[in-house]
Amino acid sequence: MALKKGSVSGFAKHEDEGGNGGIGGYRLVLAVLVALSVLASLPFVVVSGFHTIGEGVISSSPSKGVIDDIPVNTNNTATIGTNSSVNNTFTLSLSLVGDSSVDAISMLSQTTVVSRGTLQVEEDTSLGGNTRTSYFYDKLLALVFRALLLTLLSFTCYRTEFIYLPVFPKAARRIAREERNENQLLELDFDPPNEDTIVKLENANMQASELVDSSITGKYSKWKKENKNKNQDSTIRLMRDQIIMARIYLSISEKKRKLDLVQELQICLKRSRGVLGEANIDAELHYSAPKKIKAMADVLSKARDQLFDCKLVTRKLRAMLLTEEEKVRRLKRQNTFLIQLGVKGIPGGIRCLSLRLTIDYYLLPPERRNFPRSENLEDPRFHHYALSTDNVLAAAVVVNSTVMNAKDSSKHVFHLVTDSLNFGALKMWFLLNPPEEATIHVENLDELKWLNSSYCPVLRQLNSAAMREYYFKAGHSTTRSSSASNLKYRNPKYLSMLNHLRFYLPQIFPELDKILFLDDDIVVQKDLTGLWLVDLEGKVNGAVETCVENFHRFDKYLNFSNSFIAGEFDPNACGWAYGMNIFDLKEWKKRNLTGVYHTWQNLNEDRLLWKLGTLPPGLMTFYGLTYSLNKSWHVLGLGYNPSINPSEIENAAVIHYNGNMKPWMEMAMTKYRPYWTKYIDYDHPYLRQCNFVK
Repeated sequence: MALKKGSVSGFAKHEDEGGNGGIGGYRLVLAVLVALSVLASLPFVVVSGFHTIGEGVISSSPSKGVIDDIPVNTNNTATIGTNSSVNNTFTLSLSLVGDSSVDAISMLSQTTVVSRGTLQVEEDTSLGGNTRTSYFYDKLLALVFRALLLTLLSFTCYRTEFIYLPVFPKAARRIAREERNENQLLELDFDPPNEDTIVKLENANMQASELVDSSITGKYSKWKKENKNKNQDSTIRLMRDQIIMARIYLSISEKKRKLDLVQELQICLKRSRGVLGEANIDAELHYSAPKKIKAMADVLSKARDQLFDCKLVTRKLRAMLLTEEEKVRRLKRQNTFLIQLGVKGIPGGIRCLSLRLTIDYYLLPPERRNFPRSENLEDPRFHHYALSTDNVLAAAVVVNSTVMNAKDSSKHVFHLVTDSLNFGALKMWFLLNPPEEATIHVENLDELKWLNSSYCPVLRQLNSAAMREYYFKAGHSTTRSSSASNLKYRNPKYLSMLNHLRFYLPQIFPELDKILFLDDDIVVQKDLTGLWLVDLEGKVNGAVETCVENFHRFDKYLNFSNSFIAGEFDPNACGWAYGMNIFDLKEWKKRNLTGVYHTWQNLNEDRLLWKLGTLPPGLMTFYGLTYSLNKSWHVLGLGYNPSINPSEIENAAVIHYNGNMKPWMEMAMTKYRPYWTKYIDYDHPYLRQCNFVK
């Protein structure tokens, strides 16, 4: 039948003696309700038109437009039971019987009766569609019903089992807004909190919690999957739940000056925490765990009888939740700071290696400082590689892995560019450890005289006082509270010219037609000769695309609110990876792509198009000029993604440790590190002297 706003579908009465009776007229109903409002202790309450139950709050019925969209299901019933305790308090429970998909709002068409015995909700269509009652009486009835039930629940709440009903959009927005306001009040210093700080934070959250509507309007569903399995490590779960409840009662008992109870709770908390320790599964628990659980249960039962208060416990739980969320945010900020700090640092072993090699290089006579086969350096018939790095060990792995997996190492020529600080070390390493028959050439960045600030915009910007001020001083504290993005862009590689040399390959190697660019955090696992045979179809850059669904597309890297960007590029265009790129240098020079790069770099003087880095300008410079290589050529993510399929790694020609967890650092992922260390001889005298360990 169609529902009308404020209409009553039926009315049932349940008395202590077990008798049932019906009331047929609205005037009689109204008279009874007026009497009930005076005699609040009478054993029943009539309720109609509710749709949300939680913490003793019943909200009013939705608008007519909402009700009209709700189908009536005549096969569903609900039962609410109220059990009396010794203290004349109640336990309220509600269970739905019938189709599990029934919308809780369909209970609007039902009539509810509450008594000390059993409360039943069932559909009654006896009034049909011919009920003649004024809208005024309907509204008055709804208000009286709601007030009476609120009064009853607020004085008889002992323990309530709530049902979670759908959240209407307006209520959801209100709750989200209130939670944001609460979180803004919780900003504290970054230092790890002690017990006093946690107590103060919980007290502050308790006060903030009083401003929030306590009605349950949705189901909290952010639990991990394992938490849904009640049988998994049930003892640990029980102990943790007991500790949470003990903390709640401890706080309440301190406020109410229940000193004996405070002492008992403190003792039980200390013992339970000692037994629980760092255990994560039941098998790790101390044998005395069952005894401690029983003792804690006895104290909690005693505390519950003396102190339980629905609203106070709810506020305390919310305060504890907010406190834990704040602690998680602190740890995340700390983790970000430590990772970025580790990334910026150079491991001691690598520093030692570079210093020892540099000293020994400059002790060599000049005639012994040159590499053999220099005639191959400009011969386009060979396979040429470009690598810019300041890490000797990383460069050694790239060259060794490429040569060891090559079918004919004599066809490969490696062009390494480094800075003045590492020039001698890099040369000395490969003079001592020549890579079979491959050709090696090491070049000093500072000897490229044409690479100056008048020609290169990024060099001018990197040397400018404004850049240093922006990224290191103005408005950006260097403390641990700095944001993740600010810390990320303080990585020295973003301010190193070595990182930007990839845009000047035709100028550095003017005699070459093709070159394979490699990052220093890659490992080659297969012969790469086939890359020189790939037809780029007139394009300049051969690279593996990285976009998956909506990830790693142009709008992730570029500021499309800027007119220069929005007018030139598609925000959904697929991004690609630096790290292993085959470049057609002839086509590059023909299209003057270095000039295109300069144009965009000049436009980004104020950093409004993108932040520091080389991938965003690379996407712009080679837009429409990138040929997509098969993904098996280049597998990324070994520096940040712990869930890469092992078969993808094994089948890849090149694996890339892009991310913060580089394989030469202690923070490297253990399971990925062997792919890199297999190309290092840890028995090498220089590595032993610098205490390198596998």
